[in-house]
Amino acid sequence: MNCTQNHKIDQVTDETLVVGMDIAKRKHYACFVDARGRVLQKSFPVIQSKQGFEQLDQRIRQAMNEFGKTKVIVAIEPTGHYWLNLAYFLEEKGIPLVMVNPAHVRRSKELDDNLPTKHDAKDALVIARLAKDGRFSFPRLLRDIEANLRVGSTLREKFMKEHTAVRNAMIRWTDRYFPEFSAVFSSFGKMALAVLELTPFLEEITGRTVEELVEIYRQSEGLKAPQKPKIRKLLEVASHSIGVTEGQQMARLEIAALVHRYRQLEEEIAALDAELTALAQTTVEYQWLKTVDGLGDATIVDLLAEIGSFAHYRDPRQLIKLAGLTLKENSPGQHKGQKRISKRGRKQLRSVLFRTVIPLIRHNEAFRELHKYYTTRAANPLSKKPSIVVLCGKLLKVLLTICTKKQAFDGERMRQDVFAHVQVRAA
Repeated sequence: MNCTQNHKIDQVTDETLVVGMDIAKRKHYACFVDARGRVLQKSFPVIQSKQGFEQLDQRIRQAMNEFGKTKVIVAIEPTGHYWLNLAYFLEEKGIPLVMVNPAHVRRSKELDDNLPTKHDAKDALVIARLAKDGRFSFPRLLRDIEANLRVGSTLREKFMKEHTAVRNAMIRWTDRYFPEFSAVFSSFGKMALAVLELTPFLEEITGRTVEELVEIYRQSEGLKAPQKPKIRKLLEVASHSIGVTEGQQMARLEIAALVHRYRQLEEEIAALDAELTALAQTTVEYQWLKTVDGLGDATIVDLLAEIGSFAHYRDPRQLIKLAGLTLKENSPGQHKGQKRISKRGRKQLRSVLFRTVIPLIRHNEAFRELHKYYTTRAANPLSKKPSIVVLCGKLLKVLLTICTKKQAFDGERMRQDVFAHVQVRAA
């Protein structure tokens, strides 16, 4: 869809009923205006329920008949996830939905009454008047594989945050009761978990032989062959440990719970990764994204979860804007300000891109060469972070091209295109 500002303005004509809605958890507010912003119906509540949505649909139809409107557009200010139920309902009814920027609502609510007052009824009118001026965007509701990938990727992110929290709690525990533990185990692998599960305290290790500890640790889940060198080093550091010996009764319960949850999370994350990868492999884009050296299955899942099908986009600038990578600057008068990214887009997509580009610089020759060029060129060399930002935008362009044109990634062609563009600018 052509989303230029003129196109958006053209969506609202004299025959259009504009509905502004302020979204909340239990009760929304809706307001009807015409193409000039005149109030046709004051703000009224809409309950977040099937009955409430049906009543809204009836009031919209009645208002269209009463005021002679042949078209309708519903504008909302997205609030968390509470707008999704209404969005899918309106789509089923064939009613167009658009979204206004919450920042625009905050900045324009004083235009009518010169007061910073905030309440749902007022916000609904502000949203409607922003929409009639074409100050909105078109949301894209996810379905089928795209929806599953988004939900699964979000769930995985929650699991990973909890996994990190549990790991940090285990580190704090060992710092108190066995500070020398990290000298033996650099991570919480099967052997380290077996030690924490079966012999969490120093007195349970000291005084035993290597063979005795081997037999104890074989009882642990998934550990068939405990490493004797690790056990010898464990005995050595345990003999002169400074670990706390008080509060061990509850500390034992704490570490047992942490070890159990850590293992559980690892199993859940592995199972979820397998399902997400299987879903991603059914998409059209997967086979083309796999041609990019340095893109693994987990990265492809995250990219598809955030972007969806590349078929929905025609211009790389749409993706760059979606990621909030468009540039902004503050250069009033003679002052020349520094350009920075706007960050007006999906924060999670930017995070995925950063996490993707850094390994690409190490493992993909074309991206490594471009990064070296941007950071060492004679004119306007970039530091490392701005160079990574530029490469994030370049990655989006490359991915859109190979997925829409159904072509394998060609690093040499990418280099030629970039350096040919540089030579043209220099000339």
